[in-house]
Amino acid sequence: MSPLARFRKRTRPLLSPAFACPTQIPSGGGSARRVQAKAAHPKQVSSWIGIAPTLVLAGCSDWQSALHPHGANARKIFDLIWSFSAVAAGTWLLVMLALGAALLRRRLADRGRSAHEIDPRQERRFTHAVGGATALTVLVLIILTTASFFAGKSIASLSGTETLVVRITGHQWWWEVRYPKDDPSQSIVTANEIHVPVGEPVKVELDSLDVIHSFWVPGLAGKRDLIPGRPSELTLIADKPGIYRGQCAEFCGYQHAHMAITVIAESREAFDAWQSRQNTAASAPAGEEERRGQQAFLSTGCALCHTIRGTPASGTVGPDLSHLASRRALAADTLAMTPGALAAWIADPQSMKPGAKMPRIALSADDLNAVVTYLGSLE
Repeated sequence: MSPLARFRKRTRPLLSPAFACPTQIPSGGGSARRVQAKAAHPKQVSSWIGIAPTLVLAGCSDWQSALHPHGANARKIFDLIWSFSAVAAGTWLLVMLALGAALLRRRLADRGRSAHEIDPRQERRFTHAVGGATALTVLVLIILTTASFFAGKSIASLSGTETLVVRITGHQWWWEVRYPKDDPSQSIVTANEIHVPVGEPVKVELDSLDVIHSFWVPGLAGKRDLIPGRPSELTLIADKPGIYRGQCAEFCGYQHAHMAITVIAESREAFDAWQSRQNTAASAPAGEEERRGQQAFLSTGCALCHTIRGTPASGTVGPDLSHLASRRALAADTLAMTPGALAAWIADPQSMKPGAKMPRIALSADDLNAVVTYLGSLE
């Protein structure tokens, strides 16, 4: 069975309308229709009741959360979040207590007095209370503004201490990742994944070639917009090895939700080894199937959009595929890096990620399997 067939077989149950009501009702009179409708309704409700906890618990994941910081910048933002939350909660509590006390005192004071009678002492107390509340509000705003200013200043102070530069360009809907070198031939180009050494500041230079995007890896840093023609930058520091998911945080079109990026923090030794592998040209085909796949890749439109170093393929419209198989996912974390998913993506990318710029490539089943085998060897 081909990789594409296995992929479709595994995903068919996920795509079936498991919770849909029957669309055809046997012809047996109105009573039969009513009985079937009544029987379907509780089943549908129970299905939604069963799935609701899953939807709620999904929000408890720390896979992409600013409340689980793993870097200096992220911790400063985390502290600021809790400071603002604590002040807001305290302010709300004071307002509720003051409101309750005012309502209670007013009720006690109004007993035995005309509705139009005004107590001058009470009016003075109200005036003092309003003045005090206004002064307290101004003080709180000053405190929050000062805390925000110093947090931003502290984050900005990390700039200039970086030991590595990563240049990221936003596209609809994927991330081009480049490690520039003085010798352009030694520059590393990949997509949707950033490798960084643990404990070292990394300067991330940001730009966009189409629309406004926003780079956000909440576990490591705050957001930074990518505006075409206006380069920006931020500093990333990862405290410990791990995989940190990021996301485009500015609506950028149809597939905005499927524009993820992954930061892989590793030891300096592991990072240097990864750099050495990425600096090499793509591996040559080792067998007949891989050679056929390379030939099919080069003879179709694939080579016009993608680069595979060491081959005539030098397109720059799509991601560099020289070491595609070394990545964790496909299409900006839309699909897992498996032969079946890769075959499905090549065969019909619009069904996987509608609106993507990659067109459907007309390949025979044998050529498709050969291309998948070839790309799967590019580690």
